[in-house]
Amino acid sequence: MAPYTPLALITSYSFLLAAALVAVLAITLRLLALFPPHRLPPPQRRIGTPTRLLVVLGSGGHTAEMLAALRDLDPRKYTHRTYVISSGDAFSAEKAVEFEKKLELKGVAKQPDQRADTNGQMQKCSSTLQTSTRVADAAPAGTGSYDIAIVPRARRIHQSLLSTPFSALRCLWACFDILRAPSITTTVPLPKWSAAELYNYPDLIITNGPATAVIIILASLILRFFDVKGANSRGKMRTMYLESWARVKRLSLSGKLLVRIVDRFLVQWEGLQGVGGRGEFLGVLV
Repeated sequence: MAPYTPLALITSYSFLLAAALVAVLAITLRLLALFPPHRLPPPQRRIGTPTRLLVVLGSGGHTAEMLAALRDLDPRKYTHRTYVISSGDAFSAEKAVEFEKKLELKGVAKQPDQRADTNGQMQKCSSTLQTSTRVADAAPAGTGSYDIAIVPRARRIHQSLLSTPFSALRCLWACFDILRAPSITTTVPLPKWSAAELYNYPDLIITNGPATAVIIILASLILRFFDVKGANSRGKMRTMYLESWARVKRLSLSGKLLVRIVDRFLVQWEGLQGVGGRGEFLGVLV
């Protein structure tokens, strides 16, 4: 029998099978390192440090619940907010602008020398946001900046299943751009001293279940998997899922898909506590 040549060896079935197993093992270990609870704790930062929060809004109820949960948000701790909406969702865009105006009014009402109370100021969902980015120390008040980013719908109502993969890929590509930097249509000008920091990956992504959320989380996972521009090594794009108040006994489809992927999974009914081994019950947040 003739000896194996190097070319014949690397094209043999046994070699290809071994290579495939090694690749699967490497990918599996990499994914496990990205999922909780294996992620390192978030870096500690001062209030006022450029910090980007990305909020995924959905039409109607999802938007109302999300903004209600963020009513005590301290803009000094999240100096730039990105609101992601689907194309054609004018309602969510209007509500995001109204929410920012309320934040601005709160900031004007505060005294310039008022110091932050990091132990008790943010309540319910906002206190959970604080633990997810480990904000420390105090700084003068300010409302920061925000932008509203629009992504194509992953699937329109009554859209054919044959064309859905193409529209979902289009949405995924748009999500990559949004995650890499805030929209150029930023409503409030970014401070020059922090522009370089703000035009980067979000520090925290929070959503409560619209279909776009699944695509956003998938896009963040891909960027972290390949550690594009330090997406994972710098501790960026931590994720928090807030299950809808309407979900009393069972999770939504988005919740079922994301329960083992996001860093924190919050539920609003005690009966869902511990669901999927991840559900955290903190009371009604809306």
